Amino acid sequence: MYNLKNSVRLIGHVGLNPEVKVLSGNRKLAKFSLATSDNYKNSKGEWETQTQWHNIVAWGKVASKAEKQISKGAEVIIEGKLMHRQYEDSQGVKRYITEIQVSDLLVVKARN
Repeated sequence: MYNLKNSVRLIGHVGLNPEVKVLSGNRKLAKFSLATSDNYKNSKGEWETQTQWHNIVAWGKVASKAEKQISKGAEVIIEGKLMHRQYEDSQGVKRYITEIQVSDLLVVKARN
């Protein structure tokens, strides 16, 4: 139950090929975006789709898996935790970002 405190599971489509970096100590980092969509009926009774974009971060073995197995358009399932951080941009303005740090990744359908 402890892992449920901050747990995220998403099924969606990869927006861009993962951006992969190798950091000090040979530690690998992969970043990519993931789109999830929900369908609903609007006030006129017509179906509409609402898409949310998520910033995804993977480290180590999961980053290597992302680099090898996914590309833009692939359908994936990710499991991880929600992370919030802040940084200062080059103009000195504080910026805030929300990311999902992936602990597991499964490719449902590779891009055609």
